[in-house]
Formats: sequence, structure tokens, C-alpha cells
Amino acid sequence: MPPSSSSRPHPSPFVVCRDGEAVPERLKGAMAAIGNFDGVHRGHQHLIRMAMETGRPGAVVTFEPHPRTFFQPDKPFFRLTPEPVKLAILERLGLAGVFLRRFDRELASLSAEAFVDLLHRELRVSGVVIGHDFHFGRGREGNPARMQELCAARGLECLVAPAVTEDSEPVSSSAVRSALEAGDVALANRLLGYRWFVCSQVRHGYKRGRELGYPTANMRLPDDCRLRHGIYAVRARVGETVVDGVASFGRRPTFDNGAPLLEVHLFDFSGDLYGQSLDVEFVGWLRGEQRFDGIAGLIEQMDRDSIEAKRLLSEDEIRSMIA
Repeated sequence: MPPSSSSRPHPSPFVVCRDGEAVPERLKGAMAAIGNFDGVHRGHQHLIRMAMETGRPGAVVTFEPHPRTFFQPDKPFFRLTPEPVKLAILERLGLAGVFLRRFDRELASLSAEAFVDLLHRELRVSGVVIGHDFHFGRGREGNPARMQELCAARGLECLVAPAVTEDSEPVSSSAVRSALEAGDVALANRLLGYRWFVCSQVRHGYKRGRELGYPTANMRLPDDCRLRHGIYAVRARVGETVVDGVASFGRRPTFDNGAPLLEVHLFDFSGDLYGQSLDVEFVGWLRGEQRFDGIAGLIEQMDRDSIEAKRLLSEDEIRSMIA
């Protein structure tokens, strides 16, 4: 997936320190929130705020690939924020930078004590922020109490963040995935604290939308994307402009029932988008995907979808990460 165009210049350089790279001056002595941060949801953002409020450089220690992919490589895993998107969001949150660690057999085999030594000696952080349910080290042997003990022995600060909840349930990446799988993007966006978005390159299609009066930008999403097939109110970033629109994600049962495709129709827009990477954020669910017996019925429904999408877009107040 190409880098997200949602990345914006930071008042001071946002840096990404990868395995084997010397720690940049900007990140030395950082207070680092630790986690996978898939989705960078409200719970993750709470950890990040805690790190940034200490007066030291705020950073994140995160891992690629996602540990779930490492431990279960043959099992599809719905990533909410692939690496480029995750880094773009972390930058928008105002962090000094990110320590991006490769999750491999060597890292997975580290003991809890060795993991904290890595934070202390190699990454040179001054402290960490972890979630109340954080586990680390070989076989997940470490827990928050153990992290506090190991940090104290090395002169590091360790803050433990409480759970962030929505309707009395903890906000989690799993809860966001479940909401998207159900098509409930409104709930997913509340859990995230921003509108969930994808980034992909516009590709050539059959140009049926143009013939129907609804030209679309067609994009493939990752094979592991389990967003519910259906029609959505969306916004897309085109250059420096964010444009409202309506989108279909699915197999096009009226035509070919083919591979899943995201087809985005942008209101009041004309231009050639082929080859460009677009950020598309999902604002609201309209309906499930359905098969129509004739083109006339499909066009009438598309007209209704556009009216409803514009209504949802006019009422939405959730934070945007692409604006």
C-alpha cells in the first residue's frame, strides 16, 4: 500500500527510528508509549497524551509486522491501519517520532527483562507508558507490575494507563474491527476518535459508473480487509482538497460478482485520478450491497444513496485525519 497523503508537516521533524539506526537526538530521553497501535484508537491516543504531557519528547514504540501476523502467518488478519497509515496518524497526533521495531523471532524470544534492557540501552528512553492489560516478553511473561519493577531498577519511569471505555466496554482494536465488519462505521469512528480511512491507488475499471452518470475512482483494498460490503457516505482527499462522496465496497452483483472493489463517486468533481493514491474516509453506512434486475432501478437507488450520503456528511462531526 502506498504512503498516505494524509501526512502533514510537523512543527518539528517527525522521525521514524527503525532497527539498526542510531537514535536521533530528537528522540533521546523520550517518554514512549508502547503497543501495536493498530487503529490508533482512543485508548491508544490516551497513552500517547500521557507520554506527551510529561514534558519530555513524546514517542511511540510499535511493531511491524503485527505480532498476530508473525505468530499466525496463515490466518488472515484485518489490519485497521497498515504501516504507512499508522505512521501518518501518529505524526498527526503531534509526537516527536516513532521507534519502529521489526517483530521477528529474535524480538519474540526476548525475556521481559531483556525487552526492558532494549528500551533502556538501545532506544535510550527515559520512561514508558503502557496499557493496564499490557503483556510483553517471551510467552507474554511480563505484565504491568513487572514492567514497573524492571523500569524502577533501571531508573526509568513507568506509567500505566487505565482502560478507555465506550458504553462501559473497553475500547479496543478488536471492537473496531467488529464494528467495521458489521458496517457500523459510526461506532468504529467513535471508538477510533476519528474517521476510519484507507489509502489506495486509483486503477482503471470497466467505466460502467461513467455510463450510469456516476463516474467512480476504483481502488483495491487489502485482501484481509473485512469491511462489510455495502454503500457508504465517504470523504476523499484529492490533492489539497477534501471532497464529499458516496462509495460502494463489494463485488458488484448486478454486473460481475467479481473481486471486492472500492468504487468512490465524488460529488461535484471532475478530473483524471488514475494512478493517484487517495485517502478515503468512511463517514456513514447507507445500505447493504444488492443485485438489481435492471439499470433503471440501480440508477434510481444511486440517486437516493447520494441524497442520503449528503445528509450524513452534513451532520458528521467526528475528527478527520485526512483534512
